[in-house]
Amino acid sequence: MSTYCHVVVRGRVQGVGYRAWTERAALSRGLTGWVRNRRDGSVEAVFIGDEEAVAAMVGACRGGPAGAFVEAVDQRDANPGEVKLRRPDELFSVLSTA
Repeated sequence: MSTYCHVVVRGRVQGVGYRAWTERAALSRGLTGWVRNRRDGSVEAVFIGDEEAVAAMVGACRGGPAGAFVEAVDQRDANPGEVKLRRPDELFSVLSTA
């Protein structure tokens, strides 16, 4: 059974490679989903997969890549509309800023 998790990461998380890091980290854990910057300076992502792998990814988001400074990670279940944002031809999508 898959877990569907939506996160918003706040802090210094844009301009430090956070989206690329998130894509690599999620794929290495066997997760699908997407990531994008938000106009308010945060990064938003949806992770889909095994509960343990999703939990590990959310934990990793609390640190992020070198150069990031994470102040907070807000987490909740992803809704169907958010899950559908992933491009169908990709396992993990890096989306445009929302």
